[in-house]
Amino acid sequence: MKILMVCLGNICRSPLAEGIFRQQVKLRGLDWEVDSAGTGSWHTGETPDPRSLQVARRQGLDISDQRARQIRPADLVHFDYIFAMDRSNQRHILELARDEDQRSRVHLFLDFAGSETGLDVPDPYWNDNGFTEVYHMLDQASHHIIDRILDQSVSLAADQDLSDATQ
Repeated sequence: MKILMVCLGNICRSPLAEGIFRQQVKLRGLDWEVDSAGTGSWHTGETPDPRSLQVARRQGLDISDQRARQIRPADLVHFDYIFAMDRSNQRHILELARDEDQRSRVHLFLDFAGSETGLDVPDPYWNDNGFTEVYHMLDQASHHIIDRILDQSVSLAADQDLSDATQ
């Protein structure tokens, strides 16, 4: 499974989501690829925001090796799931999509976690105190997202087995 987390600059929310998701996937013994990107390019090559690094570190998570990058059209082919942190970034990603298959890979992060429809992960960039709240929001939602992906994988495998049996 290949997962991409996307926010605006790839220095606050998506690096936290990537780090949290990687940790949870590893704890479950899953061999998944997890990455992050931004819809904007102005932070390309930079480390995550110092406040993201700090809140992650307080939770025992090191995300200091991550570097910001901008999402590319090829990402819509490579990744199975692309999670936008907010509706604005989701619209931008969908503009890159060339077909329905690529559009079907793009999801609003909290929607996919089973939260109320249309909720954004708030951008903590302008609010120093928001980083801890965002970390916990991403952490809790990531558990639900992994469960949902695993459930969908089991359903797809069962459907394939049924299809193979009828041929």
